[in-house]
Amino acid sequence: MKIQPIASMTGGQDGAFWRDYLFRFNAKGTCWVYDARGLDHVSEDITSLALIDTFQYGQNDPVIPHANAVVFGTEYYAEGDEFPLLYSNVYNNYAKQEDRREGLCCVYRVQRTGTAFSLTLVQLIRIGFVENRALWKSGGETPDVRPYGNFVIDREKDLLHAFTMRDTDHTTRYFTFRLPKLADGVIDAAYGVNCVTLGEADILDYFDTDYHLYIQGACCHAGKIYSSEGFNEKIPPSLRVIDPAGKRQLQQINLVELGYPVEAEWIDFHRDICYYSDAKGKVFRVDF
Repeated sequence: MKIQPIASMTGGQDGAFWRDYLFRFNAKGTCWVYDARGLDHVSEDITSLALIDTFQYGQNDPVIPHANAVVFGTEYYAEGDEFPLLYSNVYNNYAKQEDRREGLCCVYRVQRTGTAFSLTLVQLIRIGFVENRALWKSGGETPDVRPYGNFVIDREKDLLHAFTMRDTDHTTRYFTFRLPKLADGVIDAAYGVNCVTLGEADILDYFDTDYHLYIQGACCHAGKIYSSEGFNEKIPPSLRVIDPAGKRQLQQINLVELGYPVEAEWIDFHRDICYYSDAKGKVFRVDF
């Protein structure tokens, strides 16, 4: 395989491509939108991607996601919308509060007027069994360090995958659900939008893989889940490829061993090519 640094953008958390737009988020409700066409021509010089817009969102909402994993879905909020619904997980943004919002994913309508973008919260998806210490959590005497969960969508199959680190078992557990429709759920007075609660009966399948050392960004492409992780040389940034149909891990790439020790965050595919970005904003092309 080959990893090549090719571009730069703002550092932060995860994000996603949609057509010629590249979205990048941070954990405080800021989004940067770039022209993704700058990635189409690989050269020896690192390209600074053209910034289209920077905007704030969620400041008046009762929840702001960490944007640890951000993906576009399949359904559109309204006929004629340019972008399908966008899914972003809350992750550990509320780790120090009484309600930690574990297993919670925000769903947004994305709109554009010229070069100005906006996000509107339209739905929440909640894992309803996060307190099950045999299913979601690992049940040890010491609480799991990251029981919050990442969410990705298989657009071809209309499936929602959620996965979480389980410390006692030293595994990462993957769950598969049908992707909820926008009309599903019931209104949650605290959030002002419909909330879908996924219970144990909604699980289509689940399986365990090797323990992921601090999950970061994630996406799904051609039925496979691509997940980034890690912090530094002691907790090495890595990329993993997971096959939900086969219930197994296909590949793990230690980025430190390849000379890239900065925390891996953003990951997605554009024109069938995989890209990842580190926490500082350097963008890499990955040829598996």
